[in-house]
Amino acid sequence: MEKATCRGAFSEKILQEAKKDKDIIVVCTDSRGSASLGSYPEELPEQFVEMGIAEQNSVTVSAGMAAMGKKVYAIGPASFYSMRSAEQVKVDVAYSHNNVKIIGISGGISYGALGATHHSLQDIALMRAVPDLIVEIPSDANQMKGLVDAFLKDETPAYVRIGRGAVPVIYPEDVKVEIGKAVKWGDGKDVGIIACGQMVYRALDAAKLLEEQGIHATVLDMHTIKPLDEAAVLSLASECGCILTVEEHSIYGGLGGAVAEVLAANKPVPMTIAGIPDADVPNGGDAEVFTLLGLDAAGICEKAKALLERK
Repeated sequence: MEKATCRGAFSEKILQEAKKDKDIIVVCTDSRGSASLGSYPEELPEQFVEMGIAEQNSVTVSAGMAAMGKKVYAIGPASFYSMRSAEQVKVDVAYSHNNVKIIGISGGISYGALGATHHSLQDIALMRAVPDLIVEIPSDANQMKGLVDAFLKDETPAYVRIGRGAVPVIYPEDVKVEIGKAVKWGDGKDVGIIACGQMVYRALDAAKLLEEQGIHATVLDMHTIKPLDEAAVLSLASECGCILTVEEHSIYGGLGGAVAEVLAANKPVPMTIAGIPDADVPNGGDAEVFTLLGLDAAGICEKAKALLERK
């Protein structure tokens, strides 16, 4: 299966669009290489700002340019943009209604060997609690490109978290992304699996394993964490009678928390939140850590089967 990085897809797409629109500005925090920006700084130097290792300043400068009518994409490590710059995102971007899209790269446990200081496992809990802020976690390179198209038509501030490594491409090149609208894969009625980011393809692989065992699953790609597609959540709960959420985030306050809030208030069903436990994550690559935590396809399959016993 073809694989590609979301960061590479973003850089390719934003260069293409910025060449057509001089109001598009990319702000970077000493992370050209990590962001895979390629030739953007050289080809469009007047539409590029390098801030150095200064995420808080980057967000404020981005907000200032947006206030002057620019369409700003601030790109850098998700761990620092979400935690170190939280106040600036909240006040300068969201509260001030400035059209800034924060692109947090190497989200989740992407930085692997660099450890907990570089993990971003609380970012969704924080960002989805900020008013007037879209929160997105695209699941593949083509969805990332489609998200940029959607952003160019929407001036709402946003936080986007993408991973570092290449992941399987599951969507076509011309995919249309609708902010706030989940994507449904399959029509199984036994168990509903809601996932985001790189967990989507793992959830799809888990659904195949379940199918081999006579268990029929539906997978929802909840790429928009806020505004959450509540209708899709409730429809899946009605169809399947139980929900498993899977995310590369703390089990507290992320996708699972958002889904649980909807179900508790409207349609309580048996539910399991699968994610990063409330403990330091061992240093290691994605595959190693996800296998250890039961977040690979086999682990997700077992979690779904355990959930079915409570149905």
